[in-house]
Amino acid sequence: MRKFRLPLLLVMLWITYLPSTQAQSQLGALSVEKIMRDPSWIGSSPTGINWSEDSKTVYFNWNPENNPSDSLYKITLTNTTPQKVSKAERDALPPRFTISNKDDSKRLINDSGDLYLFDVKTGVKRKLISTLDRVTNASFSLDGTKVFYQMGGNLFRLHITSGELAQLTDFRQGSEQRARPNAPMSDQDKWLEADQLAWIEVLKERKEKRDLVAEARRGLNSGESIKPKALYSGTGGFNNIGISPDEKYVTYGIFEFSMAGKRTGVPTYVTESGYTETLNSRTKVGAEQGSSELFIFDIAKNESYPVKISDIPGLDDKPDYWNDYPENADKKYERTVAPSGPYWSEDGKYAVVQFRSSDNKDRWIMLLDPATGGLTLLDRQRDEAWIGGPGTGGFGGGSVGWMPDNKRFWFQSEESGYSHLYTVDVTTGEKKALTSGNFEVYGPEISKDKKSWYFTSNEVHPGEKHFYRMPINGGNREKITTLTGQSEVSLSPDQKQIAFRYSYSNKPWELYIMENKAGATPKQITNSLTDEFKSYNWMDPEVISFKARDGADVYARLYKPRTGTSNGGPAVIFVHGAGYLQNAHKGWSTYFREFMFHNLLAEQGYTVLDIDYRASAGYGRDWRTAIYRHMGGWDLNDNTDGAKYLVSEHGVDPKKIGLYGGSYGGFITLMAMFNEPDVFSAGAALRSVTDWAHYNHGYTSNILNTPTQDSLAYARSSPIYFAEGLKGPLLIAHGMVDTNVHFQDVVRLAQRLIELEKDNWEMAVYPLEDHGFVEPSSWTDEYKRILKLFDQNLKGLK
Repeated sequence: MRKFRLPLLLVMLWITYLPSTQAQSQLGALSVEKIMRDPSWIGSSPTGINWSEDSKTVYFNWNPENNPSDSLYKITLTNTTPQKVSKAERDALPPRFTISNKDDSKRLINDSGDLYLFDVKTGVKRKLISTLDRVTNASFSLDGTKVFYQMGGNLFRLHITSGELAQLTDFRQGSEQRARPNAPMSDQDKWLEADQLAWIEVLKERKEKRDLVAEARRGLNSGESIKPKALYSGTGGFNNIGISPDEKYVTYGIFEFSMAGKRTGVPTYVTESGYTETLNSRTKVGAEQGSSELFIFDIAKNESYPVKISDIPGLDDKPDYWNDYPENADKKYERTVAPSGPYWSEDGKYAVVQFRSSDNKDRWIMLLDPATGGLTLLDRQRDEAWIGGPGTGGFGGGSVGWMPDNKRFWFQSEESGYSHLYTVDVTTGEKKALTSGNFEVYGPEISKDKKSWYFTSNEVHPGEKHFYRMPINGGNREKITTLTGQSEVSLSPDQKQIAFRYSYSNKPWELYIMENKAGATPKQITNSLTDEFKSYNWMDPEVISFKARDGADVYARLYKPRTGTSNGGPAVIFVHGAGYLQNAHKGWSTYFREFMFHNLLAEQGYTVLDIDYRASAGYGRDWRTAIYRHMGGWDLNDNTDGAKYLVSEHGVDPKKIGLYGGSYGGFITLMAMFNEPDVFSAGAALRSVTDWAHYNHGYTSNILNTPTQDSLAYARSSPIYFAEGLKGPLLIAHGMVDTNVHFQDVVRLAQRLIELEKDNWEMAVYPLEDHGFVEPSSWTDEYKRILKLFDQNLKGLK
């Protein structure tokens, strides 16, 4: 047989250009192009941890093979090598979210709108309901013999054994003569009705007959089925439907949608069709909001009545800022409330409802009397800024529940200045703090044996999160996790093991397992990082603190230059986004691209400071609310003081300090460049708010109230009013399809800068990007511009 041989020259060329595995696995010197690639080059961290029912298997999403989407993997307590789950096994797994009966012997499973009953002991799954309508919000009765569920907007009851089915409500859209069911009558209406019945005999007879029929129906305790009364939503819609454990009352809300707020259209210029298309985006702050009311339907009486919000104390209390406007002296201050709940005790004896005021300054926890709709105050939390903090919730209720004795209701509150656990006895009104100290509590839950609490806190250090166990009535806290950084814990069903995601400042998330006890040794399960990512010596930024001008300790991440020293060198301050977010911590940051960019800057001789300025998360109520009525006040001061810290403690040249950030960070960058032009020599404002009157209601009204009610707050907080102060070079970068901070924001600022005849700014626009960039090409272009801005203006490079 003749052997085929390549010419020697072709062999040499082939060897020369053959991709080298060794070369590919070495990252080498950093560049913007390298770090802004698709994040898959870093590796794929595990997510979605889920235990099997028998507490022997851990399932998680993982993508070590870099497939188009994550795959499901598993480990067992006896075999901790990750195994890919086959499609057949995956399809046979019970849904992750199920509803249990009281003793956890039965589960309700909702599979694509069909309802199944799952027997935990036998593993048998039985179909209960399968219709064209989808089943939602299924639950067991207190004794476990019946199932309640919603379908087609109504509540139904199904006896598990007999199969007897009953529709408990008849909710209808639209309105009858009255827009509200059994709306309370005014004194005038009562007088008119009594007068009609006194003088018109036929009306009187008809009413007497109706009353007799209704009384007869109420007397039927069994046998004949009574159809539920038709209840109408008026111009609103029904929500928050539930039933009391004793099955006497259905509670429901009616939400009134606001049609008054005009929405901003966001044009998309680069489209598949070739035509400009417009996205219908949000309203602006101050637009009329919807309202919600809570009602009770008495099943036996077939009657409905509202919960008495008139029982809520201080509903018309005026906020302090109201006094800054003399024209308000004689004005009535009006606000509505949004209810959440009711939350029934496990034995069904008590119900608690939470209410939050529409101006965000009050949260009431009230005991509900379902027979009358009456309310009794258990706890009122008032904040002249706004109610917030971990577990306090927005309009969803927050972290709340019942203690094992069914008499104490637990909740989180910032009453002490930090978000902690509290209980209140609904029979005596006695309130007790279960935790206290200068730290925050996150995700509390009661153990299955009802003897302990589990929660996460940053007690060790503001930048560390650990998992704790504590006696049910408070006391010594036992720290379970030990690894320095951030841990996200998932308890096994038997609560003997924990699986958790762990990360460190320069190490992305990995999966670990360990026994659920202090001192146990954690075992790392996944190894997700690519050889290329691991080949670089990523910096472990030091988490430091410096003193602000008011003496407060401000925490920050510090990246020292890798070439030379800080003395006389340039520096960059990074301003994180979201306002209420923490980034000066010891875990892997959601700002991982910025983390790598800071390594690049340090590699090129920059000092970088990443500050948890005023309003950042993790530091308690006073820190959170320090920006109330003045965004760009204390938060900007902290960044300015950070620049002074770099000069005094690290020898940075005061004429060579720049800053950058996105979203809220972009806003602070603008405020810094306009108000502190002698401190910051260059800035890059990315996807930044330029005028808070154009941002959304849910976020902005908390901090600045509304433009019509508190115009002073908006005037001192919006960069567009300070644009004349610009001196140093400014880069503005924004996605044109941003549905969060609209592109209109920076267009308005551009016009203002043009009118002010400023010529030291430029704008980079990204036609296909929303608020969070997606395309690596966009990230690369943006950060090349940022680096160029700093190199030219802080280092003098051309």
